[in-house]
Amino acid sequence: MPNQTSKVSKGPLAGIKVLELGTLIAGPFCSRMLAEFGADVIKVESPGAGDPIRQWRVLKDGTSLWWSVQARNKKSITLNMKDPRGQEIAKKLALDADIIIENYRPGVLEKWGLGYEQLKAENPATIMVRLSGYGQTGPMKDLPGFGAIGESMGGMRYVSGHPDRPPVRIGISIGDSIAALHGVIGAMMALRHRDVTGGRWNGKRGDDCVAGQGQMVDVALYESVFNMMESLVPEFDYAGVVRERTGGALPGIVPSNTYTTKDGQNIVIAGNGDAIFKRLMSAIGRDDMANDPQLARNDGRVPRTEEIDGVIQAWCDTQAIDDALAILKAADVPVGKIYSVRDMMSDPQFLARGMFEQHAFKDGTPIKLPAVSPKLSETPGETKWLGPDLGEHNEEVLGALGYSAEQITHLRHEGVL
Repeated sequence: MPNQTSKVSKGPLAGIKVLELGTLIAGPFCSRMLAEFGADVIKVESPGAGDPIRQWRVLKDGTSLWWSVQARNKKSITLNMKDPRGQEIAKKLALDADIIIENYRPGVLEKWGLGYEQLKAENPATIMVRLSGYGQTGPMKDLPGFGAIGESMGGMRYVSGHPDRPPVRIGISIGDSIAALHGVIGAMMALRHRDVTGGRWNGKRGDDCVAGQGQMVDVALYESVFNMMESLVPEFDYAGVVRERTGGALPGIVPSNTYTTKDGQNIVIAGNGDAIFKRLMSAIGRDDMANDPQLARNDGRVPRTEEIDGVIQAWCDTQAIDDALAILKAADVPVGKIYSVRDMMSDPQFLARGMFEQHAFKDGTPIKLPAVSPKLSETPGETKWLGPDLGEHNEEVLGALGYSAEQITHLRHEGVL
């Protein structure tokens, strides 16, 4: 089982230094993925409470179980960023980093002397990933913007739920997570550009300065969600169509919906391919519909959506979920049960793919975590240690910057650490 001490990274991002200046979800999830694939991530937290996510949802000994995942492989240091001495330490770390990830409101880092332009003036290879509600520009840039707001403004909430009810929240912080993934993609593209234009900064200025071109990656939560919205814009612009809530159905692609079996279980059936539809209808005893020329193509099925869904539901009313799954899988029809986490953790596919990792807390208590994704054949990601204690790496990180044990003790007593 991995222990709680730092190890040398061996993933595809080994040697890449990342400074995380952020809390909660979007920024930390972004740096978490880099850490899972070998980057050396230093997370800055405020002294005392640290990242608020440490106290979110289910706790063990006062610390969130979520923290075990969100901060795995990271080094935690504490800095009072309102103190000039804390800002000085953060700046040293930032100038030495390959990538800086932050999710404060626009302007906060600039007040601390850590803005992108300020750091770029000293290190031209600076790559800064900035995640915020509305981006670094525009009339709304200074407003607080959480993931829920980004999901709403970006269009996701409007299309989520049933048509006769108010919009619903997806059961996870999807807006933050989508923004984080955009941050990872942006960071990797910026890193590639830096490397092909000269590489890492050598710390010198003038003619002997060797550095690739860094850049700012400006990620807005609402834009990240908006980027997921498929054909929303051209459908409205060309045809005046406003996509609405449709419950479990996939409108205009028939049949694809959620149905209920006789034992009260929910099952998703996606029989919307032309050949698949024919197999589906034959499997449920409706050869008449399988061979109906009008239903041979999707454009013919759409006007009869309600009829088709009714036929499928009538069949599901006669089937227990296991029987329905077996019949449709045998007919090569895409079908699936809607999984809870209990279903996942006993499912043969999840287990065969190694989607759960066994670890242990410092006191020996066992804990399972989700495995790292995606799966790379030659340089897979891994969990080296669980989310660290608050300030666990203060001595290690500050010592590497040249601070003596006495200086570190003094900074702690002064409330800087």
